[in-house]
Amino acid sequence: MYFGIFTSIFTKINVTQILKDTAKHQGLRNQLAKILEEKGITDKSVLDAIKKIPRHLFLNSSFEDFAYQDKAFPIAAGQTISQPYTVAFQSQLLQVKKDDKILEIGTGSGYQTAVLCMLGAKVFSVERQNELFKITSALLPKLGIRPKHLSFGDGYKGLPNHAPFDSIIVTAGAPIIPKPLMAQLKIGGRLVIPLGENEQVMTMLIRKNETQFEKHEFGEFRFVPLLENKN
Repeated sequence: MYFGIFTSIFTKINVTQILKDTAKHQGLRNQLAKILEEKGITDKSVLDAIKKIPRHLFLNSSFEDFAYQDKAFPIAAGQTISQPYTVAFQSQLLQVKKDDKILEIGTGSGYQTAVLCMLGAKVFSVERQNELFKITSALLPKLGIRPKHLSFGDGYKGLPNHAPFDSIIVTAGAPIIPKPLMAQLKIGGRLVIPLGENEQVMTMLIRKNETQFEKHEFGEFRFVPLLENKN
């Protein structure tokens, strides 16, 4: 059985020709959401997004049978799709509200982008790997997922022409917090970023005023590195 509408934000598409999402897939998503809840994800809207988004469509078809395990998997350009727990954890930290303007650094497979869109955010996303940018830019519209803006460029620089943002999420490990990202965050906004070299500490900054940020740390995670264009 095929489903032509994944959620209210997914447009109706001819999945029998393009994309397959079966009752089995949906059941596996429900199981995954239960696992994430047991691991400490308490935001019901995040869990609902995990239940609705077909993660297997963001992976190479050879990984389809494993797509709803709580594991990271390789994707194009030597990158990875993050572990579902990591996606849910970062999303929960953002405390997304409908119509929040969110900057995502590292579009990657587009799965995190899809979760943020499902939460009702207006997502502006930057990807530095051109191969991934092309793949994800083609996939998301087929799923009816429409971020406000997808960009091929240097995540260290953010998107100053679209700033300020209610929240910023970085989906790669950074040795430092790029100053342009801090400058593009609204007062009261949250910046969630994994900080470190080989292993990272999930870090959240809350902007208190023009010059002060409140810092919180949430344990170790592992990400691919956030690379800066030197040109």
